[in-house]
This record gives sequence, structure tokens and C-alpha cells, in this order.
Amino acid sequence: MSDTPNPKTHPTSNAEKDPADWTTGAEPMTGAQASYLKTLSEEAGEGFDDTLDKADASVRIDELQQKTGRGA
Repeated sequence: MSDTPNPKTHPTSNAEKDPADWTTGAEPMTGAQASYLKTLSEEAGEGFDDTLDKADASVRIDELQQKTGRGA
């Protein structure tokens, strides 16, 4: 039997998956990611990179959330 929680009984067990492990991480960032990243970049006074993939955009969003105080 696997040690991995059943997603049906633990629906948030994989909510914090490392972006480096995403199967779709190399795809272009989503429109929602791009929009939020652009907003965060402007607030942080940093450039916006529209060439990031999904995984890199997620990491960058986390960094900018910390810098701007929007992080959880």
C-alpha cells in the first residue's frame, strides 16, 4: 500500500507541490499568472518577464509576493 494520501479523502494533500515537479511546468504561463505577475512586478518596481513558463512564473510570483507583502 502506498504512503501517498488518497486525493479523494485528502483533497489538498498535493496543493503544495513543488513547481519543479509539475508535469505541465514547462508550458507557457497561464493568462492569470501573467496578469498577476505583471501586477506584482509593477508593485515591486521590477521588470516583467513574459517568457516564463508555468513553473518559473509560480516561483517568481512567490518571490514577488514576499517582496510586496502580498504573501500569505
